[in-house]
Amino acid sequence: MHFINVILPLNLDKTFTYSVNAEEYKFLQPGMRVTVPFGKSKIFTALVVEKHTTPPQLYEAKDISQIIDETPIVNDIQLRHWQWIASYYMCSIGEVFKSALPSGLILESETIISSSHSEADKSEATDEEFLVLEALENKSSITISEISQILNKKNVIPIIQSLLAKGLLIMQEEVQENYKPKLVKYIKLHDEFLQQEQLQELLEILGKAKKQKEIVLHYFQLQATEKKPIASKLLMETSGVSAAVIKSLVEKGIFEEYYINTDRVSFEKEEDYEIHLSNPQAKALENIKENFQNFDVNLFHGVTASGKTEVYIKLIEEYLQQDKQVLFLLPEIALTTQLVQRLSAYFGNQIAVFHSKYNSNERVEVYNHVLQNSDKAKVVLGVRSALFLPFSNLGLIVVDEEHEATYKQQDPAPRYHARDAAIVLAKFHDAKVLLGSATPSIESYYNAKSNKYGLIELFERFNNVVLPEIHLIDLKDKYFRKRMDGHFSDELLERMHETLANNEQIMLFQNRRGYSPYIECSTCGHVPQCPSCDVSLTYYKYKSVLKCHYCGHSMAKPTHCHQCNSLDISAKGFGTEQVELELVKLFPNKKIARMDQDTTRGKFAFEKMIDAFKNQEIDILVGTQMLAKGLDFENVTLVGILNADNLLNQPYYRAYERAYQMMVQVAGRSGRKSKKGSVVIQTYNPMHNTIQQVVNNNYVAMFNEQLYERRNFQYPPYFRLLQIKLKHRDFEKLREGSTWLYNVLKQNLQIPILGPEEPAINRIRNEYIRTILIKIPNNADLINTKKLIKKVLISFEATSQYRSIKTTLNVDY
Repeated sequence: MHFINVILPLNLDKTFTYSVNAEEYKFLQPGMRVTVPFGKSKIFTALVVEKHTTPPQLYEAKDISQIIDETPIVNDIQLRHWQWIASYYMCSIGEVFKSALPSGLILESETIISSSHSEADKSEATDEEFLVLEALENKSSITISEISQILNKKNVIPIIQSLLAKGLLIMQEEVQENYKPKLVKYIKLHDEFLQQEQLQELLEILGKAKKQKEIVLHYFQLQATEKKPIASKLLMETSGVSAAVIKSLVEKGIFEEYYINTDRVSFEKEEDYEIHLSNPQAKALENIKENFQNFDVNLFHGVTASGKTEVYIKLIEEYLQQDKQVLFLLPEIALTTQLVQRLSAYFGNQIAVFHSKYNSNERVEVYNHVLQNSDKAKVVLGVRSALFLPFSNLGLIVVDEEHEATYKQQDPAPRYHARDAAIVLAKFHDAKVLLGSATPSIESYYNAKSNKYGLIELFERFNNVVLPEIHLIDLKDKYFRKRMDGHFSDELLERMHETLANNEQIMLFQNRRGYSPYIECSTCGHVPQCPSCDVSLTYYKYKSVLKCHYCGHSMAKPTHCHQCNSLDISAKGFGTEQVELELVKLFPNKKIARMDQDTTRGKFAFEKMIDAFKNQEIDILVGTQMLAKGLDFENVTLVGILNADNLLNQPYYRAYERAYQMMVQVAGRSGRKSKKGSVVIQTYNPMHNTIQQVVNNNYVAMFNEQLYERRNFQYPPYFRLLQIKLKHRDFEKLREGSTWLYNVLKQNLQIPILGPEEPAINRIRNEYIRTILIKIPNNADLINTKKLIKKVLISFEATSQYRSIKTTLNVDY
């Protein structure tokens, strides 16, 4: 008897055993995919992790359905890394598997519905059921998702079940391969016409077919200039003929069509693109290389516009010369656009990009290139999910803007931190890690100061460009003196007019999207709320709708108050949309654009906006925190932060650290080349410590102040935080369950536990929320503490009255 253990892409902690025959056993290796039956009728893609001859004790091992791969697509280091993530972040190995592979490699079990062709009475079918049967008359089979589209409703299972019960449908499970290679159609002349004599004969055959004769001659011209296979699309575009003309030549046997498997994404190198490091940059590069001899992880603390990217490029080049793979992690898709341009100009098609705006097929291609250690993926540029690619020869990981919150995955599991997971991955590969930031996270800087990491500092901007001047505007005073125009102070407007007169560009930062955070009735104070979440609805003036940012619920803007019928309704607070509309009135002749989650939904929306701004087609760019992410525009000389207090007044222990980082990063977009930059910060509290630290660019003062607070109140880096979130539709049951869990944890763990707490937003999608925060001291036994917590959670889920309460764990919250 032969068996394999597999991981399934489900929230399951353990592996499952399936039986295989002797031939399959010999052929299969860990890291290959197989399809297996699971449950009553589902078929899943599973990953082989082990081969053995011991039958399972608790169940009868089923046979596998089929083997998908000829060679492993997941290597041993990946599996070890997945197991570390599952163990450290307290999630299941199945969840890591589902998250780690591109969806095109995890085959979907699509339920296929087809007509039973029975003589059962169709007259009893309801209208909706009749629509399904009608669709099946035109098509032999359809999927559940297609039925959802036909009926325009999400839950179609009851209708399908009813039809199955009436014997009008049959159901079967079928696994579909999601990835389709990109095939490009090429054209070549039939072999018999390649000789000079035959060519003359060919032109005579074509006789009066003028267009066909032209295209054959055009084909020869292209062949002479291109010196490579001629794509059908290129031939059509350059000759200006239609596909029908080419088709008729193929039918006559003059042209032949063939297909070549092509990469969906490729980059071109610029031959004359060179990088020359300044003396401070060259010194920083030398320090990094020296530090790598003593420290595997180094923190590169360089002020904004100090030229960290050029240092990264030179460092990467050295690792490529050693024939090593390099992973360059970025926090945000917006950043990849500019970096791809710079890196591909230098390294050409050795660059591969991996992020969620790429479709499934493009991601599978990058995955395969990395798996084959291809020259097309020597440098992988990606967001946090790029960590899961199948590196076999990794030499260096660069984590740019390492302080960014977006490196931490929030939902769904695994809720990992890409920076920390990258350090562990590098350890498995015996590779080096460089963390780069102008405003390092407190944890990283603390590690560097306590000699756990190496530290390299670069406090000089490239070409000795001076840091921008920062001007504080006291909003209390400006409103009192009536010197505000909308949300702009007279001083900010004056600087904006001056900047635009000099043909320079402006960036304005407001960390709220939409027109305004809520609307309020001035008579009774009623604020429209989301029916499913405990939040007010955000107002969008352009579409005249109120929208919930948590569940997507939307409604038309009310004409009167739903509580007291008053017509006196006003918008409160302001978001990026309102700022944009005010700017259009203030600067009617200038091009204004908005960059937030609402305007950058399309695949190339970021690229288009960033290119337009770089080419100076946009004068003023308004945006949310996307603006703060290391973008580089040489003509921006004024940056405005419209309301700094938004950032400071957050109920989170990292609020001041994040506010400092955000403001310094936004300010760093100004005056990056020869032109002097300035920054205007509007605030109600200009004497706030954090704002003063931003003005003086005093990172160390912020670090020391926050470290003192963190030590006093038991927060990282002195304690590790683990948050347990509980959700349920029944408020009382949730209150009861969360109190039970808190009490049991308190009895078993001799460490600080806070809760059960109602968060600021205590209901999302009709589920009430409670949180419990566990603080684990650095000197505590982390592994055993986590085991105890897991044990308590298992007993909580085993208690019948609390089984329906959902729990999620967030490690390093």
